[in-house]
Amino acid sequence: MKTLIIIFSVILMTSYTHASQIEVCNTCPISTLKEAIAQAKDFDTVFVKKGTYKEYDILVNKPLTIIGENYPVIDGELKGEVITITSDNVTIDGLFIINVGTSYTEDYAAIRVKKSKHFVIQNVVLEKLFFGIYLEKSSYGKVYHNKIIGDAVEEYNSGNGIQLWYSNHIEIEHNYVEHVRDGIYLEFSDDCIIKNNISAENLRYGLHFMFSNDDIYQDNTFENNGAGVAVMFSKKIKMLNNTFKENWGTASYGMLLKEINDAEIIGNTFEENTIGINIEGSNRMVYKNNNFINNGWAIKVRGACYTNLFIENNFLYNSFDISYNSKVNDNVFDRNYWSNYTGYDLDKDGVGDVPYRPVKLFSYIVNRTPETIILLRSLFIDIIDFSEKVSPVFTPDNLLDNNPLIKKVQW
Repeated sequence: MKTLIIIFSVILMTSYTHASQIEVCNTCPISTLKEAIAQAKDFDTVFVKKGTYKEYDILVNKPLTIIGENYPVIDGELKGEVITITSDNVTIDGLFIINVGTSYTEDYAAIRVKKSKHFVIQNVVLEKLFFGIYLEKSSYGKVYHNKIIGDAVEEYNSGNGIQLWYSNHIEIEHNYVEHVRDGIYLEFSDDCIIKNNISAENLRYGLHFMFSNDDIYQDNTFENNGAGVAVMFSKKIKMLNNTFKENWGTASYGMLLKEINDAEIIGNTFEENTIGINIEGSNRMVYKNNNFINNGWAIKVRGACYTNLFIENNFLYNSFDISYNSKVNDNVFDRNYWSNYTGYDLDKDGVGDVPYRPVKLFSYIVNRTPETIILLRSLFIDIIDFSEKVSPVFTPDNLLDNNPLIKKVQW
């Protein structure tokens, strides 16, 4: 066995040793990327000089490194997909790709990675696109430091910025995505890391999960999208230290959770969203050390949500802290800071002596009759909220924070 490993290593080193560089430019003997790929041997480097190259349907079917000098333009002329990768061990670095074809039957992408492993797509700029980077049944890849700028106007004829389909162990970091349908979309994709990205001004979601498990997204910013993030039909997702900001609209929210179980939402900031988190059918979740600031609703719990823990969060100046549409509560709220809390702390231990009831009667009324929101700041509403606080009838009588904090949580 040891001998076989040594032989394999020697073969691999030999192939790298004989790797060469092929130069592409408008005045070179090789003037197209397709021609360079055809002439290249495994593990060669294709060096594309600055210029404009009108090509599409470029197939990378061998392990290669393709590097652009000063962002050469690959112009697909709106004719179809631009680059398709079908080999393992491919790197695309420093290209500027424009004019991807649009189709109602084909998901044309600027760069598609198909059934490949150990690939790197980095430092590329994509504009005038349908789909940006599309990973299909691929794994152990990296998508780093890319800029994806679409011009999407309507959902039905636009694609996603970065899309994963049946792709596992993918790292998506330091990308900027705007003006597409979904900034980043995962479907049936597990064990992925999505980190330090900015996804803004997108038509639908900044980030969208479907049927994907054991993923982590952290330190991202989702701003001014149709909605920030949607996590659906998935489990064991870790959502850490993200910012969800200014996702406004009649059906908008910072985060949508639907049929999610056993996840962690820790250290995030939800600021100036219509709804901070919209929750439905999600169980055994931990919400900890999050900031909810100036949202319409900080959290809306729509039903079928059990054994969730809301602990040590800051609820600051939201119109409504918690909205709840059931009289049954199986969730725990403990040691949160509520800016609307008016209790006292006589023993000076930092915990209010009177429990806080975060669900207001008016929130219940608005859920049933949205038009009543125009009464939000009226004295009448203060009176009915006080009466419900004294003697709960419509809201869960056990939905209390028994240990409300007097000062904001610091972490």
